[in-house]
Amino acid sequence: MTASDAAVHRWSDLRLEKVTEMVSRKVIAGDRQTLIQAYLKRGAQIPRHARAADRLVYVLQGALRCRVEAREIAVREGEVLHVPAGARHQAEAVDDTFALVALASAPPGPAAGSASGSDRASRGRARPRTRRTGGGGVPSSTAGSDA
Repeated sequence: MTASDAAVHRWSDLRLEKVTEMVSRKVIAGDRQTLIQAYLKRGAQIPRHARAADRLVYVLQGALRCRVEAREIAVREGEVLHVPAGARHQAEAVDDTFALVALASAPPGPAAGSASGSDRASRGRARPRTRRTGGGGVPSSTAGSDA
């Protein structure tokens, strides 16, 4: 990466992508990281899945009921959930929820191939002034997001 690859993004300038009737998002994606603004209506379901890299979910407004492996976790406004690489997780919006989701790309090697199908399906989408190689965010074929 060079200085000429640096970019400033403004959330208000990014297109709001309607993933389902229950989930919308805005995405900024780089080579190794992705940052997502996720909007989930109350009752939105995020199906159980895993990623080959860590993820952080910061709830700015609302609340999520999450399951990470066998553990039930409530994540409320002002709290951040860390989901370790490889951990199977799912979520439900218990309120209208606005969250930031930070995704890291999996390190190169065999583990990179273990990303879920929804992550692979998200790769390659054009984003303004960014390159998308890490995939991630919201499964496009489900009623949920990758929050």
